Amino acid sequence: MRMTTARVFGFLAALILSATPVQAQTWPQRPVKFIVPFGPGAGADIGARLLAEQLQGRWGKPVVIENRPGGDSLVAIQAFLSADDDHTLLFGPSGNFTVHPFQYAKLPYQAGDLVPIARVSNTILALGVPASMNIGTVAEFVARVRAEPGKFNTSAVPGITDFTFDYFAKTEGLSVVKVPYRDTVQAATDVGEGRLQAYMASYAILQPQTQAGRIKAIVVNGRERVSLLPDVPTAKEAGYPSLEVEGLVGLFGLKSMPQELRDKIGADLMAATKEPSVSARLIGTAQVVNPGGPAEFAASIEDQRSKIATIAQALGIKPKQ
Repeated sequence: MRMTTARVFGFLAALILSATPVQAQTWPQRPVKFIVPFGPGAGADIGARLLAEQLQGRWGKPVVIENRPGGDSLVAIQAFLSADDDHTLLFGPSGNFTVHPFQYAKLPYQAGDLVPIARVSNTILALGVPASMNIGTVAEFVARVRAEPGKFNTSAVPGITDFTFDYFAKTEGLSVVKVPYRDTVQAATDVGEGRLQAYMASYAILQPQTQAGRIKAIVVNGRERVSLLPDVPTAKEAGYPSLEVEGLVGLFGLKSMPQELRDKIGADLMAATKEPSVSARLIGTAQVVNPGGPAEFAASIEDQRSKIATIAQALGIKPKQ
């Protein structure tokens, strides 16, 4: 039986409309890879491996972790984009690359190339000072720095954390000496020994020295208090909103990934995150479990970008040529 032109076009349209849902239903068809912009043992790496174990069971395919540290996360991003494959995904904190447009005049990618799939957690960020200084609050720290301008050595993890600390220092009119570190653990050690007077980083980095009684965490940078540090106020509670920043961690895919597939992967990831064994271990690595789908993750990233833009303007930051 011959088909009319209208019926042919209708048939083709139906095929196109049905193709994406079928792709979502049949994915994955081979092993899935998570590229992580840190080395083994980092908080994001641990989270990725915990979730990979859960997702392998759900997907019936291996989920492998590929660590690609270095280059302010550019190494990992380029590896992810070069793969050009919906079975290769990027897992890590958005704060590592939302600052890129303010750091570099030329980038090998566009912001829209990284599409949010699901939010997993918020890394707990905190400001730590040597316990030997007997400083218990941010207000006391500010008063000491103002009384002794230029005598305090400080540092922060590069990226959004560093941007936020510099914004705080400018807002409060603090004169401090910034010390760069490649080794975040060494920075925490130096705080514990009093060679560095303040360090803003993920609490996982500060935690060993804090538990040993050598570092005092005086503020957490997120919007809510955390169970690991119930007595430590948030930046807003402490009266220093310029210190507020969210350490968003999640999964990203290519912009060519269909919405239905993003939704499927995101739903599976959120379900895995809510597993008691996974959430308990994430909390143990100084993260707040905060699952969210593609739309929620995208909205929280836009909030983060807006804050970074405000900071960059206030600090007069100009991208490197």
